[in-house]
Amino acid sequence: MVEPVLTIPADKVCYIAIKAREFDAKDVETDPDSGSNPSDDSMVEVLEAHADDPTYQELQEFIDGLTEDEQIDLVALTWLGRGDGDVDDWDDLCREARRAHNDHTAAYLLAKPMLADHLIDGLTALGYSCDAVEKEHL
Repeated sequence: MVEPVLTIPADKVCYIAIKAREFDAKDVETDPDSGSNPSDDSMVEVLEAHADDPTYQELQEFIDGLTEDEQIDLVALTWLGRGDGDVDDWDDLCREARRAHNDHTAAYLLAKPMLADHLIDGLTALGYSCDAVEKEHL
């Protein structure tokens, strides 16, 4: 079998995974109409997910800015990482991702609660690592 070749650079996938972890680490919004002063609340609101969350917006813009082929690989990697197939099924996963591709790739992926884990697991299955990228962001 020929090793799968990604059209999306692994460092872009790692960046998305790191940012997705930042977004996933946030708690649900507990008081959407809070009238208190953030500094009086120890800035705890920054740890909550909000509709206008800058991390979410950054990820959405980044994914939307990828080429169609890169988005397809990203979806296929997510599916591979969550166990919808193995490396031998890569071409099938890519074909299905291409068939399902639309303008909502970012919204689809960002709705996945374990996106970061799935992407990293998918990359690992294909022989890639995010170690160097993760060290840069620590």
